Amino acid sequence: MTNDPTADQRLFQSTTREFLAETVPVSTVRALGEAGTGFDRTWWRRAAELGWTAMLVPESLGGGTVSGRPMTELAAVAEELGRACAPGPFITTNAVLAGLASDARPLGEVVTAVAAGETIVTWAVYEPGRDFTVLSPGQALRTSAEPQGDGYRLNGVKDRVEAGDQADLFLVTAQSADGPVQLLVRADAPGVTVTPAWTLDLVRRTARVTFENVAVSADAVAHTGGAAVAALRAQARTAAVLTAAELVGAADAALAATLSWLFDRYTFGRQLASYQALKHRMADNKTWLEACRATATAAAAAWDDDPACAGEAISIAKSYVGAKAPVIAQDCVQLHGGIGVTWEHDLHLYLRRITLGRAMYGTPEEHRRHITDLLDTAAA
Repeated sequence: MTNDPTADQRLFQSTTREFLAETVPVSTVRALGEAGTGFDRTWWRRAAELGWTAMLVPESLGGGTVSGRPMTELAAVAEELGRACAPGPFITTNAVLAGLASDARPLGEVVTAVAAGETIVTWAVYEPGRDFTVLSPGQALRTSAEPQGDGYRLNGVKDRVEAGDQADLFLVTAQSADGPVQLLVRADAPGVTVTPAWTLDLVRRTARVTFENVAVSADAVAHTGGAAVAALRAQARTAAVLTAAELVGAADAALAATLSWLFDRYTFGRQLASYQALKHRMADNKTWLEACRATATAAAAAWDDDPACAGEAISIAKSYVGAKAPVIAQDCVQLHGGIGVTWEHDLHLYLRRITLGRAMYGTPEEHRRHITDLLDTAAA
């Protein structure tokens, strides 16, 4: 199949770009960062109205897609978010919805509220001192869920929780005696402590969340057993492919700014862009960028074709883009000279977004190990 966007998809992406340029220009991103605010909830509801949270939600719950290929459309939004260094819990929200909305018994009211932007939900999966354990399903989680009546009693700590300090709900991945479980926990529930954490990105904030004897009722149990494992796989793949797409957008913006700089800046009466050595560096960066875009696009397409078989393509994209996007961004900083390392220049915003995106939802090294595991399984 072709990966060229349809007319409807191009319109959707251009509408997203215009919305971001109008509502969260770089000046607004800087102001949010200086104020210590991740995003504005009213703005997020407007974003949800554009369909950013609807693609993975069934139509019966208020969802729907532009062309029937939800991940391709979500990846287009993610790329624009990266290009604008925009705020918002876009990736973590859609990761949660990838699991909740695919359940045979979805929590309808929660999904509808999340899709409308009225409720902020985030995925609490990382644990202190540990990598993205979802990629290693045999590795038990430290956060425990012990049976208590029809529900559970939750104990443990989660960190690197995106938008954790602004979330209404946490989808917590924990370990029970029967395997992993996923539980919906309110941020204001007794025993929940949320501590905002410093993050390199100015507006992509995270938090550390502690759960101490938190009672979780039966109606807040999202997944258990095999359903929890399937949901975890869907959530991890969704987060990885959207992060890869966002990195492509950020690297594209950084490279475009650098190209303009090379044409605008003169030295010894010549444009910087006229120097052969710089041309070669820009050619390398452009080649890597297009390879990043190709692998990220292929990963989204693989998810749309068959999510269950998309793991290898998604890990290829996250590992390759996660490795090359920082190289592109760092070279853009160097090509700008001294101005590239100043606070006043916008380039560091893209470098921050890319550096964080490289680390979140599986580093290149973690995804390469995952690819090896998939190949070993296939060979066996």
